[in-house]
Amino acid sequence: MSLKHFLVSKVFLKHLGLAIAIAITILFTTLLWLSIFTRHGQSRPVPDLYGLTIEEAEKTVKENKMRFEVIDSVYTNIVPRGYVLEQNPVAGFNVKKNRRIMVTINAFQPEMIEMPDLLELSKRQAIALIESSGLELGKLNYKPDLSIDYVLEQLYHGKPVKPGDSIQKGSVIDLVLGKGLSNRRTPMPELIGLGIKEARDRILASSLNIGTFTFDNTINTAEDSAKAFVFKQNPVYSEDMTLQLGSSVYVWFTTDSMKLPIDSTMTELPDTLFMRGIN
Repeated sequence: MSLKHFLVSKVFLKHLGLAIAIAITILFTTLLWLSIFTRHGQSRPVPDLYGLTIEEAEKTVKENKMRFEVIDSVYTNIVPRGYVLEQNPVAGFNVKKNRRIMVTINAFQPEMIEMPDLLELSKRQAIALIESSGLELGKLNYKPDLSIDYVLEQLYHGKPVKPGDSIQKGSVIDLVLGKGLSNRRTPMPELIGLGIKEARDRILASSLNIGTFTFDNTINTAEDSAKAFVFKQNPVYSEDMTLQLGSSVYVWFTTDSMKLPIDSTMTELPDTLFMRGIN
């Protein structure tokens, strides 16, 4: 039998049809298996657990068909003890059913550490050591002294605290700094458009205190805070304004770019805004 006749024979066509049917069956079975295995189209956003108790967070996670696990605890004054501080994956991230959501909570018992020696350090060195030791910077107080911006006293609850004393991790430490023997003043920093950390660092670098950080109704989660930027400050920035060392600066944050002031002194928005989207 010639090849031409074989290709149109019933035997060949029968086997060809059978092969095609088997291939289609294998393909369909594979796609079905992949769909079931990966739960295609069944992803859901991770709920926001920040600031919830362990019980509330676990209930919320289980209601969303996910698994809950506490992986660490640290101590801070940001939220009450036993409340969620961080989560992974972050809120809003799409995950499959039964995904494990890991959280870090605020410890029930604060860790005790030794008070570092800040005396005679520069303001910048003292702030860096406070933060690296797990403490928080409180108020900067200034008094006349030969030195300028060097630590004269370290205070806890308004009283001197000695280096080596046992103190709770996360405690707030106030500093007394020298301001020289003249009535030295510092330029008012421009804060509009800066993020929270940038604004804080610029205020402290100017030898000023943070009065309050106020957040508008666009900021409700940790992710919102990461995107927030300054839209208002008091005192208002001007090139010729100066303040006494230790003066307080009050700052307002938002994620709404429409709240940014239209000011002739701001010819363009800071790059950080575009990096955030306002980010």
